[in-house]
Amino acid sequence: MSLTSLSRQYLLTREGFLTLIVLGVGGLASLVIAIPIVGYILSPLILAPKNVWRDVGKVDSFSIGETKLVTFPAVGSQPWSGTTGIQGAYLRRDSATKFTAFSMYCTHLGCPLHWLPVPKIFLCPCHGSVFTADGTVAGGPAPLPLFRYSTRVTRGQVQIKTHPIPVST
Repeated sequence: MSLTSLSRQYLLTREGFLTLIVLGVGGLASLVIAIPIVGYILSPLILAPKNVWRDVGKVDSFSIGETKLVTFPAVGSQPWSGTTGIQGAYLRRDSATKFTAFSMYCTHLGCPLHWLPVPKIFLCPCHGSVFTADGTVAGGPAPLPLFRYSTRVTRGQVQIKTHPIPVST
């Protein structure tokens, strides 16, 4: 008996037919589950969000030496994102044309920071990290200084170069 005749004979049995059905349905279910997982894993490589310059206010609305919280749409946010699609940064005007922008999130676990203007510190309410006015760690569990955004002034507007995840520059 040849191999092809043996396989035809096996497929014609009830056991062979049910085996093919189970394998076919299992393979289809695996494919349906695998496609979204693979898409999720590969999407940052295929659809990598770009760094975007965002307007955060007119130059005249910031006083020299003042640090203010500014908000802007997060990179890659969708119209349905609501408040989760908004990011923030602390922006300080250093001189007539120079600005410094810090991420408003602690480098320990990402809690939003509070700016205290009298002692000139950023304070994390979650675990007590403290950052000085220049973003360096003054105390607490935070391992890194505050992340900085690039800034520029264009047509009388202060702009921040936003990132999907804040990174040091």
